[in-house]
Amino acid sequence: MDSSYVFIAVAALFGLLVLAVVLFWVRRSTLRRTLGTFDASICFPPAGWRMGVCRYTDTHLEWLRLVSLSPRPPYRFLRSSLEINGWREPTEAERARIQPGAVVVKLSCEDSEVLVAMKYETYTGLSSWLEAGPVIGIGTWR
Repeated sequence: MDSSYVFIAVAALFGLLVLAVVLFWVRRSTLRRTLGTFDASICFPPAGWRMGVCRYTDTHLEWLRLVSLSPRPPYRFLRSSLEINGWREPTEAERARIQPGAVVVKLSCEDSEVLVAMKYETYTGLSSWLEAGPVIGIGTWR
């Protein structure tokens, strides 16, 4: 009788583990297929790099953790407040923490600076997305 409870407990834990892995996979594949998403690592100096996914919306640039089940982004940057302060090649120490072939983009948003590592092609898309917004007094922002 005791061994059946142990078996049920182990089977339940294994089932929860499989469910968690499936949910991670579904979330990741959904994010990769969604239009306006790209792989990006983020760093708020002096903190370290965190891997994740950025997503464009009409009014925000959102960053979501790579390993998470939450659909909510922990960081949202208002499009009208974002400014690109250039890009650079990653340092040797940074190369181990970000995706291969990425450049480090310096962004400023409301008195804070954030570093985002992304592919150069993605950087040009981000730059175009920011420049394509409405002009001061004519649209909803800037």
